[in-house]
Amino acid sequence: MTDQPDPLREFMIAAHFNLDGLKAGLEAHPEWLNIDYDWGPEGGMETPLGAASHVGNRQIAEYLLDRGAPLTPAAAAMLGRKDALEAFIDADPANASAPGAHGIPLLGHAAFSGDVSLVEMLKARGNDGSGVSMGLIHAAGAGHTDMAAWMLDNGADVTAQNFQGKTAIDIAQANGHDGVVALIQNRQ
Repeated sequence: MTDQPDPLREFMIAAHFNLDGLKAGLEAHPEWLNIDYDWGPEGGMETPLGAASHVGNRQIAEYLLDRGAPLTPAAAAMLGRKDALEAFIDADPANASAPGAHGIPLLGHAAFSGDVSLVEMLKARGNDGSGVSMGLIHAAGAGHTDMAAWMLDNGADVTAQNFQGKTAIDIAQANGHDGVVALIQNRQ
């Protein structure tokens, strides 16, 4: 007996990295735009925008926002929308540390933006500092040397690993981000 495909699950997987799959899912099921999908006890709840945001997929995030998905603090941080993020914090100071999908810290999302002034603003506005190690990993993958330096200056652990067991230096090397590799090597 084989498992039947779950179209909603496949759609949510696509929301991370597959724009064409996401588009096809929304064409068939427009009501899925803002669905809060339950990955179960290990994964928690996640919207399509949350999926795109925590992996730094700007293209999918912008597509979802253009279709009416509501902007969240995590998406604003990932996209580098500093003014929108400040408005979220003005509305509720707890938004300076609001986690995204799967409880991923806001600094992890913000690292994808490459905007050091954005993370400095978050720190100044009361961010709790969680997520600097994840932020280092994300900055390394994106090749954002200045952001990686900020994360290191703010306590990132160079030995921290992502869900695949890879460190920031592993990811920077795999992506050819030599400046980030050199930065991390100089800090070890």
